[in-house]
Amino acid sequence: MNKAFTRESDSDDDDADDGAGAPVVPAGARNYMTPAGYARLRAELLTLMDEERPKVVEAVHWAAKNGDRSENGDYLYGKKRLREIDRRIRFLTKRLEIAEVTDPSVHHGRDQVFFGATVTYADEQGEERTITILGIDEAESSKGEVSWISPIARALLKARVGDLVKLVTPAGTQEIEVLAVDYPPPAAG
Repeated sequence: MNKAFTRESDSDDDDADDGAGAPVVPAGARNYMTPAGYARLRAELLTLMDEERPKVVEAVHWAAKNGDRSENGDYLYGKKRLREIDRRIRFLTKRLEIAEVTDPSVHHGRDQVFFGATVTYADEQGEERTITILGIDEAESSKGEVSWISPIARALLKARVGDLVKLVTPAGTQEIEVLAVDYPPPAAG
């Protein structure tokens, strides 16, 4: 069979992997995002489209001119990298299209938990933790950030300082107390 009609590998399913490993936006829900998170994703998209993709296309074009493509590592790697870039571009484009940018600074000074809040809470053992509730595409657990769809965020949303809320975990239900709620200050403008 002619190589033009075969896949380079069986794992190259361009559309099935668009968001592989990415958190799923619940059906009917919005993809809430802070202005900073939106700007980061948009900057990544523009970098991929304006810088990385053209460089890889140029490398693939150069490699394609070097003869037999079946044993040309530069060509094969370049094509694979191009598919990865295109997949990420599609994913970012879809996420940015459905994003609802919400500025948490509008709640500055309030004691109720909304999207974008930094919340300090204590569990039943008295252990205090601080988390920031952000969008699914911008939360990094290593920085104490959680997605607004996470169980802890769902339990805390709409609670006020001093409230006791129930957190359902695999280990059972636990009561946590909201100790402090903070929002970023409004941008000077």
